[in-house]
Amino acid sequence: MLSILIAGGISLFVTLVGTPFFIKILVARQYGQFIRQDGPTSHQIKRGTPTMGGVMIIVGALLGYFVANLATGRSPNASGLLLLYLTVGLGFIGFLDDFAKIRKKQSLGLTPWAKILGQAFVGISFAVMALRFRNSENRTPATLRISILRDTNIDLAFLGVGVGIVFFVVWANFLITAWSNAVNLTDGLDGLAAGASMIAFGAYATITMWQSNQVCHGVLGQAPGCYDVRDPRDLAIVCAAIVGSCFGFLWWNTSPAKIFMGDTGSLALGGAFAGISILTRTEILAVLIGGLYLIEVGSAALQMGFYKITRKRIFRMAPLHHHFELKGWKEVTVVVRFWIIEALLMLVAVGTFYAEWLAHQ
Repeated sequence: MLSILIAGGISLFVTLVGTPFFIKILVARQYGQFIRQDGPTSHQIKRGTPTMGGVMIIVGALLGYFVANLATGRSPNASGLLLLYLTVGLGFIGFLDDFAKIRKKQSLGLTPWAKILGQAFVGISFAVMALRFRNSENRTPATLRISILRDTNIDLAFLGVGVGIVFFVVWANFLITAWSNAVNLTDGLDGLAAGASMIAFGAYATITMWQSNQVCHGVLGQAPGCYDVRDPRDLAIVCAAIVGSCFGFLWWNTSPAKIFMGDTGSLALGGAFAGISILTRTEILAVLIGGLYLIEVGSAALQMGFYKITRKRIFRMAPLHHHFELKGWKEVTVVVRFWIIEALLMLVAVGTFYAEWLAHQ
């Protein structure tokens, strides 16, 4: 428990204290955000606000994780390192995208294909490595089993190990791409994505701590409802570090934002969310935990599909948070109400997770 508290505290301190210094560096270099012209007119005043603040979220999470392990004499485990690899890798893709926007002085960064290829490289390498690194109990960070709230008895290996691995890699990359883009779409208002991510990773910090206390040991004498997850305590430390980073960053990102997380932060957080769902065997439960992300990306997809068919719009503007802005809601009102929606979905998800454990008792 001490390592989890240290991770959250260190990452919170790093982003809370370090972000204003990072803002000064970005302002001096004129690394400001470019605002889309078709968005709400009220957003044009945000033009030039420093971006790439996700760098501080990533740095805070990394320092929180490694300092917590060092302070408590723990050795980093494969699951935590893999999750951080995915986070940093996608954050780097986002950083390149943000930097391209600044260099081109427009709101379009990397080409879609460049971003897809970058995400694919990081995602495929993560998925392949997640099936390796067996521990003393023969567990790997990920498995070929279909997972909902835990691994089921449906094993993709029945198709043949090679085919099963291919299916897993495709599925993992779908999740990584989908969740990273969903968080990216959610990051459209001051503090919205940072606050929602703090809630979502707070849920996963709770889940991984519970899994750590209920983990299966050996083959004989396993407790009813135990979790066949490798390194849940390590994953809890990473989640706590991300929560602390988002918490500290939110001080500077809340309306009126002094800095934006940019694609650096949103892709990193989305990748981390996908990764934690895979490593905790809760890919389907993640739909509830990250429900707000799903609502945002769903509204954009629905708007696009409906417009292509009917040439009419369902919402005044997509994603959904812009619709309510154009209806006259203040930005802060939209953000807080969306946080409440995310918190309610998170509570339902954690309650479902616990109820499933009770059903095994």
